[in-house]
Amino acid sequence: MNARPRIQATDVVESLLVFLAIMALWWLASHQEWVSKVFLPTPEATLASLKEGLLDGALVGNSVDTINRMLLGWLLASLFGIALGAMIGISATARAWLQPTLEFIRPLPASAIMPLAISIFGLNASMVLFVVAFGSMWPVLLATVHGFATVQPRLREVADALQMSRTMFSWKIALPSAMPDILAGMRLSMTVSLIIAVVGEMIASQSGLGQAVLLAARSFRASELFAGVVLLGAIGFAANALLALAEKKLLRWQRP
Repeated sequence: MNARPRIQATDVVESLLVFLAIMALWWLASHQEWVSKVFLPTPEATLASLKEGLLDGALVGNSVDTINRMLLGWLLASLFGIALGAMIGISATARAWLQPTLEFIRPLPASAIMPLAISIFGLNASMVLFVVAFGSMWPVLLATVHGFATVQPRLREVADALQMSRTMFSWKIALPSAMPDILAGMRLSMTVSLIIAVVGEMIASQSGLGQAVLLAARSFRASELFAGVVLLGAIGFAANALLALAEKKLLRWQRP
């Protein structure tokens, strides 16, 4: 009965030890100047820049811009990915026709789409939002297709016996069955949306942590650069943790 909590506590302790080891290595490398402080600031300097940026509001404003861009792009990607994935996954004919096209487009990096997006939207916030939504849609789309395509045959037989329409079958049976795949795709999509949002801010010169990190790098303000990177890592960690908690709550009916 108590094995699972002990394992979880051990995992937490081990993760903390790894984190402390990385921090100790960073402290040693910066103070011993294995790498010039122009490129590798000390943890203390990074923490001071992070505190200063949060107190004067600069990092707070940039974080809000990046989070808003990330969330909006992720929501659009999830909406279109689930809708399109459900339509493709529920139909074997649609999968046969569209799967090769999806596999052709899926590996394209979002950075390769940016020149096309720039030509359509220009260097503005709409361009960044489009690229974020496009790039982060694929994990949700492919996960939804897989979830709907792998519904147990017995559930389909039950739906046929009850003379359920395809729409009713999709909503009542296929969607709950595919939910684990969909939520896993949405978690991956959130990480992708943060990455693309930062890259888009750098390229399109839009306000956000991406632009702040780029400007700090160009000015050789290493501590501010690392402060921005640390903040981006914290945002990604928090977003993943919240989605993991939501996934646990939504899928609690699967646990025995």
